[in-house]
Amino acid sequence: MNTASDLLARPFGTLPELLAAYAQTRPEHPALVLNDQTLSFAQLHARVQQVAGALQRDGVQAGQAVAICAATSLAYVCTFLGAVQAGVTVAPLPPTATPEQLQMLSANAGAVRVFVDAQTQACWDGTALPCVLLDEPAWSQWLQGAPQPQPVQRQPHEPFNIIYSSGTTGLPKGIVQPCGMRWVQLQRSTATPDAVTLLPLPMYSNFTLTYLFGAMGQGGTVVLMDKFDAGRYLALAVQHRATNSVLVPVQFRRIMDHPDFERTDLSLLRRRFSAGAPFVAELKAEVLRRWPGEVIDFYGMTEGGGRTELHAHLHPDKLHTVGRVSAGNDIRLIDEDGRELSLTEMGEIVGHSATMMSGYHGLPEATHAAEWFDASGKRFIRTGDVGRFDADGFLILMDRRKDMLISGGLNVYPSDLEEVLRQHPQVRDVAVVGVPSARWGETPVAFVVPVPGHTDTEDRLCAWANERLGKAQRLACVQFIDTLPRSEVGKVLKRQLREQLQRAVP
Repeated sequence: MNTASDLLARPFGTLPELLAAYAQTRPEHPALVLNDQTLSFAQLHARVQQVAGALQRDGVQAGQAVAICAATSLAYVCTFLGAVQAGVTVAPLPPTATPEQLQMLSANAGAVRVFVDAQTQACWDGTALPCVLLDEPAWSQWLQGAPQPQPVQRQPHEPFNIIYSSGTTGLPKGIVQPCGMRWVQLQRSTATPDAVTLLPLPMYSNFTLTYLFGAMGQGGTVVLMDKFDAGRYLALAVQHRATNSVLVPVQFRRIMDHPDFERTDLSLLRRRFSAGAPFVAELKAEVLRRWPGEVIDFYGMTEGGGRTELHAHLHPDKLHTVGRVSAGNDIRLIDEDGRELSLTEMGEIVGHSATMMSGYHGLPEATHAAEWFDASGKRFIRTGDVGRFDADGFLILMDRRKDMLISGGLNVYPSDLEEVLRQHPQVRDVAVVGVPSARWGETPVAFVVPVPGHTDTEDRLCAWANERLGKAQRLACVQFIDTLPRSEVGKVLKRQLREQLQRAVP
């Protein structure tokens, strides 16, 4: 039998193979924990085998796709991995989408069945797509009598999963991540066999899956949360002696704002990873001050390509950046015409690495638009983000190209304005969006979440900011808001803010 170390040293392999090895070498070690349920590596391997056998029994063929639309559960993880073992592509769908969107997404993925829970089952009423319930006792009944699965040889180019963003309007694009991409991510995981990783993010997030598979693939324990709650997070960290955690920036804020934070012993939880949304310098600094340990912020895309990493605890003077280019990654900057720029010039970020999507499912034109090739024909993925490198090789991220304003013929980056506003002591959170202007073409508007008990007015705050901004950057107005709309992974939904402004115009 191959050991896990042998498998991890190979150019290509699969997570189910690793689970089989751990089932032999550390059968009783906890692999997954959720609430009062625990699966050891032996139990997890057995369940994954059952799922693969049940899929094959039901006629689901290697190369076909299934969808999963449900909250986090152990059955969710087992079903995902069982499908991988059977050679089936998985499309984890966001339960936050509308029933109409979900059905369009499953059709785009070519799903032959969908796995649901009681909360999402109604979204699929009236569809011809066969549904399997992940809740007990239905899931165990579906697994009952499943035969031993027939072996399926996976290839690096085959699709592992199709990831859809939650989106706010329209149909999100399906990002096809090949098996080889997931294997490289797993190999590069910094988790260890003795690590306990606390993972409070939804299962349909690529960020979640990357760290889930990486931690399990290295033989460690993953503690899941079916719904994030800061108080519950703190209790779980202590209960399970968590050593690692994966968080989006807004969760750092909510945890440190919780009344139990200061009196909770988090001395073991010294490795925190962040990605998925902008991690502003002020918040990074507060985390370093109040929650000692390693803070590693990653910048990259679900589509793959280039990645940077900022080890904030080692570079406290670089918190305004997203770090240096990760090993094995190649990042370039290009202008609007696709011409390569020097790294110190402002341009669109494009990246190449061993972890790159195959493309957008069923959308060849969109795939082509997302690619850039250098003079040698090397393929890069376009991020749509604008940035530049400083003299030390740290990437300074500006904004998405679509969020950039052109005011009076000049480029205005909302992040610059947001940085100024965050310096005001009565600003807790802020987002700047552009609105049409007859005079300037576009003009910026700031949505501000003020600190509790604030005394400033919207007009005074606007005037304060404009005194510190360039002429083309000046705000049209400031609007107070109770909370900024965010996605499940903490990204500010600026489209919703623009729509809010449009609705306010008579």
